[in-house]
Amino acid sequence: MKHKLTLTLGVLALAAPVAAAGDIIATDAYRWSGDSIIQGEFKAYAPSDTEIVSDYAAQPHYFMPVNKVWKLRNDISSYPQLRSSNRLHNAIYNMGLDEMVNAVEPDTTLRTGKEWAGVWTRDVSYSIILSMSYLQPEASKISLMKKVTPTGRIVQDTGSGGAWPVSSDRMIWAVAAYELYKVTGDRDWLEQIYPIIKNSIEDDMEVTYVDGGVNGETSFIDWREQSYPKWMQTADIYASQAQNTGAVHVEALDILSRIAAELGKKDDAAKYGDLARSLNESLIEKFWMPEKGTMAMYTYGREYPVINPRSETLGQAFAIIYDQLPDSMAAAITENVPVTPYGPPVFFPQIKDMPPYHNNALWPWVASYWVLANAHAGNEEGVMEGIGSVFRPAALFTTNKENLNLDNGDIATELNSSNMLWCLAGNLAITHRVLFGIRFETDGLHIKPFVPEALADTRSLEGFDYRGSKVNITVSGYGNEVKSITVNGKQVKNVNGPIVPAKPKGNYDIVVTMADNKIAPMRVNRTANVKAPLTPLTRLAHDADVAAANPSAPYLNTLQWNPIEYIAGYIVLRDGKPVARTRETSFTATEPGVYQVIGVDSDGVESFASEPVNNLTTLRVQPSSVATAMKSAEVSYQPDGAISGFTGAGFAETDQGTAPVVFDIVADGDGDRFISLRYANGNGPVNTENKCAIRTVMVDGVKVGTVVMPQRGVGNWNDWGMTNILPVFLTAGPHKVTIEMMPYDENMNLATNHALIDALIIEQP
Repeated sequence: MKHKLTLTLGVLALAAPVAAAGDIIATDAYRWSGDSIIQGEFKAYAPSDTEIVSDYAAQPHYFMPVNKVWKLRNDISSYPQLRSSNRLHNAIYNMGLDEMVNAVEPDTTLRTGKEWAGVWTRDVSYSIILSMSYLQPEASKISLMKKVTPTGRIVQDTGSGGAWPVSSDRMIWAVAAYELYKVTGDRDWLEQIYPIIKNSIEDDMEVTYVDGGVNGETSFIDWREQSYPKWMQTADIYASQAQNTGAVHVEALDILSRIAAELGKKDDAAKYGDLARSLNESLIEKFWMPEKGTMAMYTYGREYPVINPRSETLGQAFAIIYDQLPDSMAAAITENVPVTPYGPPVFFPQIKDMPPYHNNALWPWVASYWVLANAHAGNEEGVMEGIGSVFRPAALFTTNKENLNLDNGDIATELNSSNMLWCLAGNLAITHRVLFGIRFETDGLHIKPFVPEALADTRSLEGFDYRGSKVNITVSGYGNEVKSITVNGKQVKNVNGPIVPAKPKGNYDIVVTMADNKIAPMRVNRTANVKAPLTPLTRLAHDADVAAANPSAPYLNTLQWNPIEYIAGYIVLRDGKPVARTRETSFTATEPGVYQVIGVDSDGVESFASEPVNNLTTLRVQPSSVATAMKSAEVSYQPDGAISGFTGAGFAETDQGTAPVVFDIVADGDGDRFISLRYANGNGPVNTENKCAIRTVMVDGVKVGTVVMPQRGVGNWNDWGMTNILPVFLTAGPHKVTIEMMPYDENMNLATNHALIDALIIEQP
């Protein structure tokens, strides 16, 4: 999917740290010099291709010790063997293969990490895309099929609020499954995955595709407090739209279109191809920030969503790799995404009052995708610093760690694991996909290396398996242009086409000579690690004296918020638009609307927008039929005593077998409204399990959207919360609102899809 939009951005190059003689990479935090990584007083080096020694000392009292030595333990002779002049590179590569063998479980599935048992949809899929598809094709296939429900849908991992659709990045499975097809050429696999992908996308189109975006949590960043403001409930996260999750869906739709074409399903190919293009164009319009030269991270809010202008690395890398952006925009992103001395952050800037895990962290596999994106966009410096951000921790910690603290490069984060699958997969992908330029397509194996001048060498990869043939590849020189390629001693005329055919015969010795061309210089946006201001806490207070003096302003209220330390000022939003800038901590809200406040520090770094508060006219309507006790057999955790906290005579209970919940309402005039439900769901904890209740909302028999009722705590049936908000247009007069469960509303649990509904809330702008 290639775009022709052109873009011009004025950017200023920042000076790189001066590298000493022998340095391959140098940042303000560390150096890769010869066969060693040096960070302050610490050093890691490779005495041989099968050993790494480190004297790194982790943060005192951290629960996870640092291994000082890695030595090859497993037999890796059946995997592609790297030969280069740099022992450290060879050793880090071999450590990746060694830990990959550790990651293959007895049942031939891929273990997520040393501390993370089992198969996770997103972890295994991102790992398969990076390198497991061709290094572990059978384990990849078995692992993917472990993540399919009995109804033929892709499993959404548990995350914030009960899995799908609060989290909706499961479609990365489709990208991984198709990558496996491109590796193997297995037609039976293609026919097997097609209905699974189609069923899952069709459900997503009904439940998560809203207003030109995809609702749901940021892909992989699945601890809500680590990347969202604290005021956001899990229903708010469902209603948010993440750039990276949207990018995953664009590629999944495009893949579904390609599979349909290959299977001769022309109508489906056209349908899903059109949807992919439309969604992609909408995401660019929604998230592109020309003043920053990057994409925004996600939209959030309630009645009037706003964008979170943070830069998020994985989604932007993914969009570049899969040609979802025009070349000029892709290049601008590689030059403008902030990169710290330890490497590209998960997102930037950081959340000040949140410990490191997704926040304030580098994940090496994300950095590996960033390397691939920089190579795709032609950013040589970006490739080098990305490689360094993966190799530094691999050497110093003598394992492929899960994540690193951006403040000091240490492993002291909320959770961490050694032998992490997607991190070792990224480590290996850098060598295979960038320095050797290996790319799998349906017409065969393509080879187009990207070799920064600092990594100029003669490297060989021996025994690479491709569809039963053994392929040996030697790459000499540097640059991003190929001078010549020979296969079994014969010159290849078209170096941009498949070098090994889709139906190979025999073995192949491939020699690639690079052009030693100077890659056009591009910059890296090197920056210190920055923390954003704290989020203001707002309230609307009715000022009786002011209102008495202004009787013609019935909506007159005072918006108040707490002062934030070291703040330069505040931005006041009404209905998602800035209406004032002030250094005060109050604002007179003279018009009806939804209000939020953003703090801005002296460097222009913004806080999250505060929780929306409003002075809209609000109506609360009870269901037409109510009860005061639960009867459903789907209840997972019974209440401790009688249920309380509902606002009327009782509540309506909804599960997979109950009739629709009905509300009879009367609109006092034509106009836009916002509707939502007050609900309870005690069927599980907030941060795991998969029992989000999902319902379709009908007004007079016409679908107006989906509401989700995520879990609010084990047995917490007296904890009432709000669903996401749906905009509707109502004509004057009576209407019937029904809350129904449709076939596409089935959740990941399958057995429990249950909640209590207290009231319908109607807001009038």
